[in-house]
Amino acid sequence: MSAYYTQRTFTKRELLPTAHSNGSVKPTESLIFGMTRKQLSLIVLVVQNSTLVLMMRYSRIVQKPGQPLYIASSAVFLAELLKIVACLAVMYHEQGYWHKFVVMVRREILGKPRDTALMLIPSSLYALQNNLLYVALSNLEAATFQVTYQMKILSTAIFSIVLLGRSLNQGKWLALVLLMIGVTMVQSQSVSSAPPPLADGAVQSPWIGLLAVVTSCVSSGFAGCYFEKILKTSETSMWVRNIQLGISGAFFSLLGMLVYDMEPLRQGGMLQGYDWLTWVVVANQALGGLLVAIVVKYADSILKGFATSLSIIVSGVISFYLFNFQPTIPFIVGAMIVMVASYLYGLDFSRKPIKPH
Repeated sequence: MSAYYTQRTFTKRELLPTAHSNGSVKPTESLIFGMTRKQLSLIVLVVQNSTLVLMMRYSRIVQKPGQPLYIASSAVFLAELLKIVACLAVMYHEQGYWHKFVVMVRREILGKPRDTALMLIPSSLYALQNNLLYVALSNLEAATFQVTYQMKILSTAIFSIVLLGRSLNQGKWLALVLLMIGVTMVQSQSVSSAPPPLADGAVQSPWIGLLAVVTSCVSSGFAGCYFEKILKTSETSMWVRNIQLGISGAFFSLLGMLVYDMEPLRQGGMLQGYDWLTWVVVANQALGGLLVAIVVKYADSILKGFATSLSIIVSGVISFYLFNFQPTIPFIVGAMIVMVASYLYGLDFSRKPIKPH
C-alpha cells in the first residue's frame, strides 16, 4: 500500500529534532497527506467502520427497478478471494522478486497444510460472522446495528479471559455493564418499530437482526481471541496467516453458498443483482479489515474507542438523511452510553499519573 507524503516548507525550528527532558532526542514525525499516523489512523478507522455498514445496508434495501437482490453468501465468498489476492500482492511486494515470492508461497502456505488446518476453526466462524452481517443489516437500521455490534467488546473480553488468561479490572467491568445497558436501550427502539421492506419485498424482522448481531459478536470474539493466540505462539507472517485464514474462509463460504443458496444460484447465477455498489461492498469487506489491521499498529485502544464513537455518530447522522431514520430518546441515550463504555474500556485504569518534578 503506497502513501504519498506531502511537501511543505519547514521552519528551522521544525527541522530540528525534538529534545526531551531526559536528554533523548526524538526525530520529527513524518506526515502523510499532512497528517500524523495517529490522525490518519483515526480517519481510516472511522471511514471504514461507517461506510461498510451504511453501504451494506443501502445495498440490501435499495435496488434498481427489476434488479434482483444479490446473494449475500456470494459476496462473502468473493470478499474472501479478494482478501487472498491482496495478501499475496503484499507478500510479493515484500519479497521483491518473483522467484523468492514463489519459494515463500511453496514453503509457508503449500508446504504447511497443518498450519492451514489450524485456521479452520476461526475461518469457519469468520465466514459465519460475515454472512450474519448481511442478515443483521437486512433487518436493522445502520445506526442500530452499529451500536448493537459493539457487544463484540463483551464477547471478546470474555473469551480473552478464557483463551488468553487475561484479567479485567473494575474499570473495564464497569464499561462492560454500561455497554449492555446502552445496547438494551438502543434495541428497545428497533423491536418496537416497523421497518420498511427489503428491496425484494421481504419483511424485515428486528428480532432476527438482533439474533444475527449477537451470534456474530460471539463468533467474532471467539475467532479473534483464537486467532490472536495462534499469532502469538508462532513466528509466521501476519500475511501468511491471513492467506491461510482466507483459504479456509473461502472454502466455508463456498460451502455455505452451495448449501443454502443453490436454488437462486441455478436460476440467476452467482453474480445476479450485482452493480457497482455491490462490488464496493465486497471490496470494503475484503480490504477494509486488512487496512484496519495496518493502521491499528499506530492506533492505541483509546483512539480505537474514539473512532468507534465517531463511527456511531456518523452512521446515525447519515441514516437520518439517507434512510429517514428517526432516533428516539432511549436510542440517543443508549448510544451515548455505548460510546462512553467503548471509550472507558480502552482506558488503562492501572496506570498511575506521572507526578511533575
